Amino acid sequence: MTTYRLQVNGKVHAVDQDADTPLLYVLRNDLELNGAKFGCGLGQCGSCTVLLDGKPAMSCMVPVSVVGQRPVRTVESLGNATTPGMLQQAFIDEQAAQCGYCIAGMLMQATALLEKTPAPTDAQIRAHMSSNLCRCGTHMRILRAVRRAANTLAAKGKP
Repeated sequence: MTTYRLQVNGKVHAVDQDADTPLLYVLRNDLELNGAKFGCGLGQCGSCTVLLDGKPAMSCMVPVSVVGQRPVRTVESLGNATTPGMLQQAFIDEQAAQCGYCIAGMLMQATALLEKTPAPTDAQIRAHMSSNLCRCGTHMRILRAVRRAANTLAAKGKP
């Protein structure tokens, strides 16, 4: 085991893990950040999506040893049940979550999109979100939620 110092949601954590331990396991088991979910374990469903250095990453496929100094953001950085973040509120308003299993990954994928492209077209939203799957079929609601969040950002004059 090796001690890794990870910057997660703005805080530095020291964790003792084997080099090939997936970041998802570290987040859930060591840091008790349970937003990101284990889905397929193959990096194909997106339920484990976090932001690694501002870019979406399937945390089930990222060994803890390659994270280094790059900051990690999880869904817990966006808000909580009593004080949801703007994007979380848009998902609530559009009732975009059915079972909710994929939502943490969807929210992080959408966060990356809006940080890079604050006013995305529907085609850009669809293309960007296509790596995250929802078995409940709420894709149209998710599209509306991301669009709603983009409109909220535009109304506030934020990029």
